[in-house]
Amino acid sequence: MTAPTAPTSATTAAPTPATPAPEPRAGLLAVTKGHGTQNDFVLVDDRSGDLDLTPGLVQLLCDRRAGVGGDGVIRLVATVLVPDAPDDARSSTWFMDYRNADGSTAQMCGNGVRVFARYAQRLGLWDPTAGPLVVGTRAGVRTVTTTTPDVGHGPWFSVGMGTVLLPAGTAALADGGDAQVDVTGLTVTRPGLSVDVGNPHTVVVLAQEADLERADLTVAPDVRPVPVDGTNVELVVPLGEQVSADGTVVGRLRMRVHERGVGETRSCGTGAVAAAAAVRAWGGAQAPGVWLVDVPGGTVRVTLRPDGHAELAGPAVLVADVRVDVDALTA
Repeated sequence: MTAPTAPTSATTAAPTPATPAPEPRAGLLAVTKGHGTQNDFVLVDDRSGDLDLTPGLVQLLCDRRAGVGGDGVIRLVATVLVPDAPDDARSSTWFMDYRNADGSTAQMCGNGVRVFARYAQRLGLWDPTAGPLVVGTRAGVRTVTTTTPDVGHGPWFSVGMGTVLLPAGTAALADGGDAQVDVTGLTVTRPGLSVDVGNPHTVVVLAQEADLERADLTVAPDVRPVPVDGTNVELVVPLGEQVSADGTVVGRLRMRVHERGVGETRSCGTGAVAAAAAVRAWGGAQAPGVWLVDVPGGTVRVTLRPDGHAELAGPAVLVADVRVDVDALTA
């Protein structure tokens, strides 16, 4: 039997050299796509404040067919470089400059703060084991920590949302609210309650989930009197109460939301806080202080404290890092 012949140099394949990574070129913008219960954002690392984030650029980035797609853009920037940062945000190192999909500036976004924190962690700007992350926003400082998930899997983050206010006072509760709201798809005008969570909300309680399904939020609800700065509108159905493993009574809500400057979104963190606060106010002193709020994109937890402050907890996920050809966006 003939021994196998060793391969000659002529038949030995040479190793394929590694293809070098393409060099960054002018016109490319590095962004990250993330979401909190499917309230999705385009995130930009602009810690040195070099990016001219115009309303037009925000609109193009958020375009779901010709851009990256998102409910808004979150720019991470040093707080000292933000001229309109409120005084009580000046203690923070990093500022969440949030823009709605239409390019308008927003005060706050509860889901966005959690995603911002996850982004800062990814960038190496925050180590959760070293303590909370203090985030500057146009609604003031927000403090973020990690927390245990209530549903699904992590990572979950908890945000101190500040004080929740009823602008019309408790007297509005006796009338069912301080606004009248017409929603396309629903035949009856409903009362709405104004709630301030650092940004404006109008909460409308519905009796049945079927009403929630019938509502057409492709059209902005008609709120009267018309809010000066616009409003986010939450449609809410209370689902009762349950007792958690530690004995805490927890309320549950189902919610849909129309966000000003965006339209209907899969979730709204400040809206979840507003919804829980409104339902608790209508329920009175015996109503739970902890609420699970089910939105189309998942579930978040709202804790309403006796001092009027609220906490919002939920997931934050980063799904992609992208280099955007800005010239192609503007072509």
